[in-house]
Amino acid sequence: MTEHIKRGTIDSHTVLYGVIGDPIRHSKSPIMLNRAFRESGINGVYTAFHITSESLPAFIAGVRAMGIRGVNVTIPHKLQVMELIDEIDPGARAIGAVNTIVNDNGKLIGYNTDGIGYVRSLKEEAEPNLAGKRIVVIGAGGASRGIVYALLQEKPESVAIANRTVERAEELAESLGGASAGVHAISNDELQRWCGDADIVINTTSVGMYPNVGQSPIEAGWMKPGAVASDLIYNPLRTEFLLQAEAGGCRTHGGLGMFIYQGAYAFEYWTGKVAPVAAMRETVLEALQAGQ
Repeated sequence: MTEHIKRGTIDSHTVLYGVIGDPIRHSKSPIMLNRAFRESGINGVYTAFHITSESLPAFIAGVRAMGIRGVNVTIPHKLQVMELIDEIDPGARAIGAVNTIVNDNGKLIGYNTDGIGYVRSLKEEAEPNLAGKRIVVIGAGGASRGIVYALLQEKPESVAIANRTVERAEELAESLGGASAGVHAISNDELQRWCGDADIVINTTSVGMYPNVGQSPIEAGWMKPGAVASDLIYNPLRTEFLLQAEAGGCRTHGGLGMFIYQGAYAFEYWTGKVAPVAAMRETVLEALQAGQ
């Protein structure tokens, strides 16, 4: 590792990366990815760009003009950006959203690392073997689609999607293969029964997120001991849902890992190097604990 890269010095060879969204100033991605570049000896810098929907086409033109190597895409641009890039990975097309762009010498390729990041985290931190498992997913919003798509690649026995508006769960289930693919839409009235049989229950909603930290999407007592309670929320790091589930003898899996690993996959797509996951996690945890 050269000394100037280790110190994080920007020079005329520094490669630019970034994240776009509206809003974006809350993002922990810059501290995480800049740490990853330093750890890996890569002369790159990653920053946050506040981009509105109106200015998105001009930003993408700027990516091409400036040679920005990689971009993460967050709310509300994951759909609109698909119309502005050159190629979309089959997984991102199936999910219907792009959260990572690779600039390959002027050709912009879109990927979605949310679902695969979540599954990598779940397997490494809670349940290594998802094949044959019965899984319940609470919520049918944007995060659910990528997660269910990635889960299906692991050959679970079934994935049941519960949503307050059951029609939305039905649309999502059908778009991913429906009952023939083991994907079922269920109403909230059926949730308790399905949770009782589930090996893994995943909360993809915002219920329990700061500042409403006393809320839980289900009664954790519905789950059988030894099952995995998983929450996409990482602020707080341990939600009410996870605390209750742990008290009931369940294993727990928080949302920080999904955030870390979706960034790790993006880093790997951009650089071809293995992401320094431990350092990335350490940096984000420090920022969260400091309230930054």
